[in-house]
Amino acid sequence: MEVYLDNSATTRVFPEVAAEMTQIMCQQYGNPSSLHLKGMEAEQILRRSKETLAKILKVNEKEILFTSGGTESDNLALRGVAQARQRQGRHLITTQVEHPAILQTMHFLEEQGFQVTYLPVDAYGRIHLEDLQRSMRMDTILVSIMHTNNEVGAQQPIAEAGALIKRMNPNTLFHVDAVQGFGKAKIYPKKMNIDLMSVSGHKIHGPKGIGFLYVNEQVRLRPILFGGGQQNNLRSGTENIPGIAGMAMAAKRLYDNYDEDLRNLEECKAFFINGVSQIEGTRVNALLPGLPHGEETAPHIVSVSFRGVRSEVLLHALEEKGIYVSAGSACSARKPQPSATLKAMGIPQDLLSSTIRFSFSVFTNREELEYTLSELREIVPILRMYTRKR
Repeated sequence: MEVYLDNSATTRVFPEVAAEMTQIMCQQYGNPSSLHLKGMEAEQILRRSKETLAKILKVNEKEILFTSGGTESDNLALRGVAQARQRQGRHLITTQVEHPAILQTMHFLEEQGFQVTYLPVDAYGRIHLEDLQRSMRMDTILVSIMHTNNEVGAQQPIAEAGALIKRMNPNTLFHVDAVQGFGKAKIYPKKMNIDLMSVSGHKIHGPKGIGFLYVNEQVRLRPILFGGGQQNNLRSGTENIPGIAGMAMAAKRLYDNYDEDLRNLEECKAFFINGVSQIEGTRVNALLPGLPHGEETAPHIVSVSFRGVRSEVLLHALEEKGIYVSAGSACSARKPQPSATLKAMGIPQDLLSSTIRFSFSVFTNREELEYTLSELREIVPILRMYTRKR
């Protein structure tokens, strides 16, 4: 049996999405900037895709800006705002548990003379609004907080944070990295005081290499790519029409079936947490007190520490059984340093290198999870015995 439980890294494309993209690449392959019929066909696909995404978010079509994915969206939001508003202030706020696309961009901006406050998180991976309030200043031009943590599934109080930010300083912009949250939660930027929001196509059963940035029409950005002036001069480059159409179709598929899919994900998660918790020496991370099945965390992510077992060793042992998981974030999995997220949460030192992320999708089923739990119950004790002998 093959079991794919690394959906936070990337997802399998919906078959209908792949078919639609193939049809566009082979038949409606025009450049949307061209004035002839083929160009007009591509431009219509671009417009319809914007309409689809804007309807999901309840925003205006012109507020959807297509990018190459979450990383570019994050970079454009942070660097674009910082460079456009540096005369108004040079203070930025984010958290200690952001994706590298945010943290590395913040480090870059610090080198450019900006000041950055990194909010701590508690043992459950969540910020405290009191810390955000204390960090707000008159020269704070941007706050960036992720919706859902990609490693442990902790969800931040985005709506409450947005209200607090605007109450403290209406001129401060609020960016949300929703790469892991979009498709698993209903997010409405206008209602939640979100000015900019990043989304990636390959996390929602769409293609890789495509994403979008929601930009409130009142927000002024400085572009980070220059060229032909596409997308109102904010993101030059010929638009990836097959990717855009595929991402929009995948998003519509998820939100059309939202309630059913969410219920299935939550059932899979509760079943898996219950089963893995019965393995001796395990710790499920980010679970809030009184909520043993992770009700207030992402429905598709379970982070488990296996005391006495190195995560890389367990990952490959599961791989031999046809089970694919991740040791933390796939974006930094090839780098040896311990997870910054787990460290910020205060996870004990001996568990930092013993943590596996299991992440589900709409394709995940109970049979796959039963098989995974069965293999874990057999493999983990053997690996612990081997570790003690060494």
